[in-house]
Amino acid sequence: MDYKKIDNKGKARLFESEILESLTKTHPVVIWTLYIPIIIFLLYYSFSQLNMSVLQIAIHFIEGLISWSLTEYLLHRFIFHYHHDSKIGSRINYIIHGNHHEYPRDKERLFMPPAPSIIIASCFFGIFYFCIELKSMAFFPGFIFGYLMYGTMHFAIHAGNPPFKWMKGLWRNHHLHHYAESNKGFGVSSTLWDHLLGTMYEKTKK
Repeated sequence: MDYKKIDNKGKARLFESEILESLTKTHPVVIWTLYIPIIIFLLYYSFSQLNMSVLQIAIHFIEGLISWSLTEYLLHRFIFHYHHDSKIGSRINYIIHGNHHEYPRDKERLFMPPAPSIIIASCFFGIFYFCIELKSMAFFPGFIFGYLMYGTMHFAIHAGNPPFKWMKGLWRNHHLHHYAESNKGFGVSSTLWDHLLGTMYEKTKK
């Protein structure tokens, strides 16, 4: 889906209700505060109660990180940018992601708000537990930590300049996604899957 209207200083109004509107906004600190205790608890539980070795925990944690990286790409490409023909579908798309393309520098909507975040995270945990059972106790923390890194990177890209030279490519790619071609550059925290799946910008593209 292409987004033509861009307002770097504005903020979207998603709901008439002030309560619902407030629930669509958050700050990275809120999300980190929400998930870090869960990550620590599950890792501790894996070690103390499930008797996983440090190596086993590390392997499952890294597997979770990699799985998040692919999930990030797939969600952004096929869910957030899915073209809806119906008014309801278009409205949902705008609430989920379209408003971000229209107002890319709205810092209060660069992280998913707590309520939907918890619901979606719970669904993912349920899927992981069903598929890999108790291994999910170490896998899920890696997945969620990957999400936290992605969200923080997304916030940083829209809020300021890259702190290190090696990060300039990530900043460039996401800015191209917003201001040039929204049908490419779906990876935010990594360009790995864009390279592998053919949605990477050419190096000469400005």
